[in-house]
Amino acid sequence: MYKSPSPLPEKTRATIADSLNARLADGLDLHSQIKVAHWNIKGPQFASLHPLFETFAVSLANHNDSIAERAVTLGAKAFGTSRHVGKASRLPEYPQETTRDLEHVKLLAERIEVYLDGLRESRKLFVEVDDADSEDLATGIIVEFEKHAWFLRASLEG
Repeated sequence: MYKSPSPLPEKTRATIADSLNARLADGLDLHSQIKVAHWNIKGPQFASLHPLFETFAVSLANHNDSIAERAVTLGAKAFGTSRHVGKASRLPEYPQETTRDLEHVKLLAERIEVYLDGLRESRKLFVEVDDADSEDLATGIIVEFEKHAWFLRASLEG
């Protein structure tokens, strides 16, 4: 661990950073899966979903950056190469042959829910170790991506 401006003990910072890196792996994987859906979507909902998926991807890229920078601020390293992400992500593989619009919606909703589960798990840890800053970071991402998941699920209702 590097020197950090955080007053948290080094062992606590290391535990938080491990959790942040786990969320970073999930987030980077989810980002790539959203982009696959964005690039390959076909069907009647294309015009509305193509830009929506891009919005999700841009937002997630910013959140991934914030997560990585929080880990580094705490004195750790951020891990995010594609090989590392492939080994560490909890998300299921994305079926890249998918093209149909609502199938992409379903697949992304499922993966966002897995991502949210991990974020909630991390947030619980942040609360336990009294890291309000990491808790706040996780809460902001959770609120936004719960809304995205709801939007996707609502698109499947009918």
